Amino acid sequence: MDKRSFLRALAIGTAAVGAAPLPGFPAERETPKKLKPVPLKEGDTVGLITPAGALNEEEAIATSREVMEKLGFNVREGKNIRARYGHLAGTDEERIADIHAMFADPEVNGIVCIRGGNGASRLLDRLDYKLIANNPKVVLGYSDVTALLMAFYAKSGLVSFHGAVGTSTWTNRLATAFQQQFIDNGLLHFQNPSDKGDNFIQYNDRIRTLHPGVAEGTLLGGNLTLISGLCGSPYLPDFKDAILFLEEVDEDISRLDRMFCQLKNAGILSVIKGFVFGHCTRCKPSSGYGSLTLDQLFADYIEPLGIPAYTGARIGHIADQFILPVGVRARLDADKGTIQLTEKALL
Repeated sequence: MDKRSFLRALAIGTAAVGAAPLPGFPAERETPKKLKPVPLKEGDTVGLITPAGALNEEEAIATSREVMEKLGFNVREGKNIRARYGHLAGTDEERIADIHAMFADPEVNGIVCIRGGNGASRLLDRLDYKLIANNPKVVLGYSDVTALLMAFYAKSGLVSFHGAVGTSTWTNRLATAFQQQFIDNGLLHFQNPSDKGDNFIQYNDRIRTLHPGVAEGTLLGGNLTLISGLCGSPYLPDFKDAILFLEEVDEDISRLDRMFCQLKNAGILSVIKGFVFGHCTRCKPSSGYGSLTLDQLFADYIEPLGIPAYTGARIGHIADQFILPVGVRARLDADKGTIQLTEKALL
């Protein structure tokens, strides 16, 4: 092959590569039709499941049941919530069976995860998303449950909820938030408490604006580790024009750097309309020659995007965290530190 023929062939091959999905990244796919559960009402049945980490004591089940009963619901326990397989709440098959049973049971109206932990991502390739789509129900959880929330929306279109689990500390404020979201079904407004107490200025629940402005988009997010770990898989929804919210717990800053880099390299950060970071609970600097700070990560990965963004929202491994619907439209105001739903999360 002469030089001219070689260059012509190279140009054709390069064009073909440019038109095809990159190896390791899923081809662009159509988002399933959005499915919304019906609101809950007093007397409904709520199912309790453990789709990730194992429970260490019976008290976790007792308090989770007591919370739901005090909220006015009947409770149905998953058959395998007391199972254990290493650090997991039973084998993958046992945890999948409980998820499927709750969605298939016509008497169960909502599903609450007792805890997060680790292991929900192991289930995603064996879940029956047709069953889930045919029986849309309220699903509530956070942390490792993020894997389920992302997959439910990506594969079935189900709107689910990032928020407290059964073993969270259920304050009166959290119980009120539960009722407002799942029973009243309002266009909720999320903003940190502004009570300064006896202080001259506000020290707690402060927000920091990374870039000013207002953005509207689909609210998507959860735990940073779980979302970064799903990059390149079919279980992560399309983040184009989304408002991305994130939280984390017990991670070195160097690992957070890799996770943000993954979101950048996967093309997620470049297509979102707004960004909210909640709390990085017990996140610590890396050992060795020094460490970046979380603020420096925001400066490196978020501020250059030039989109409305703020940190400090009540999202994450904290008390009285927001109950955020995954998959509905919302408006973010980065100057005020607010998220306003612009569509109802339930039917």
